[in-house]
Amino acid sequence: MPLSYLTRIAQTPAPTFAEGRRADLIADLWTELGYVTERDEVGNVLTRLTPPGTEGRPALLLAAHLDTVFDAGTDVTVREEGGRLVGPGVGDNSASLAVVTALLRDLRGQTGALRRPLWIAANVGEEGLGDLRGAKYLLGRHRPQLGAFIAVDGYLGVAVTRGVGVRRYRAAFVGPGGHSWGDQAPSALHALGRAISALYALHLPASPRTTLNVGVASGGTSVNSIAGTAELLLDLRSLDAKVLADLDTRAVGVLHAAAREAGVQLQLERVGDRPGGDLQSGALLGAVRDAAREIRTDIRLASSSTDANAAVPHGLPAVAVGVYRGGNAHRTDEWVQASSLAPGLRFLRRLVDLYQRSPAA
Repeated sequence: MPLSYLTRIAQTPAPTFAEGRRADLIADLWTELGYVTERDEVGNVLTRLTPPGTEGRPALLLAAHLDTVFDAGTDVTVREEGGRLVGPGVGDNSASLAVVTALLRDLRGQTGALRRPLWIAANVGEEGLGDLRGAKYLLGRHRPQLGAFIAVDGYLGVAVTRGVGVRRYRAAFVGPGGHSWGDQAPSALHALGRAISALYALHLPASPRTTLNVGVASGGTSVNSIAGTAELLLDLRSLDAKVLADLDTRAVGVLHAAAREAGVQLQLERVGDRPGGDLQSGALLGAVRDAAREIRTDIRLASSSTDANAAVPHGLPAVAVGVYRGGNAHRTDEWVQASSLAPGLRFLRRLVDLYQRSPAA
């Protein structure tokens, strides 16, 4: 069952930009199951199932991301508590990787039943500043060979059919610094404060849903020093690409104005650009709903930012689906209901089967 893989995967650290150890584990597990794996330039692990007679047909790509939001020093020990597995990253996205690996195990010796190629990837860079690096690379390189993309991520019973567009910036304010009594230099922290205040004063439409968040802010060296540097990380999101572009322009203007008014320099870097919009999931939703029905689960449609966003610029039908039940994602006490992994695996296997038989595939 997927449970046999989950603890090993979850207890192998995989911070964004440092997924190598977990990628090695996944490659080893898939190789032990008899599959040929490959590693690309950005670190994705990929295996391609192309039974005789399916060559040249568009492939279905399943991808579960390797990385977690936790730093390298985080204790990722998994513990069992009353039928739940608890630990950092045990769900997002270790549980999905475990279910995908169990799917490969169950397909051994049965790949001849596939009517179209099935590709399965464990990709890097989904979380945070990873900016969908792995999924963007896979789709950019292989789009002509693909017919659909399914990101395996999230909770069982949820299907993401619309990608939330995201823009992210790192803004660094830089001044000369100095002594709090002896100098009269401008403060980078003053600029930071002005910027944050003005950012949160920007008008955001109630519909389409649009958000702005300063998630990290830091700067200065001591209580009696004028801050020479200060930095923030800004996250902008919207369901509408034009609204997001307008907010982007206004937010960047605010950052420049804050630096100018405080008398410091601004070093601005865009560190994230996740395309948003309709994922063209129509060709996949029938199979998703039917597969869920067979495990007596209803499907709730949602908008989110997942690896499926990477399909938008390519016009590739995509959806993100979950394969476990749990909670507290992105917290150190994240949990997964152990008993949900088996139905999650049945759902994913049936989804693959139904897609293979779909005329739209």
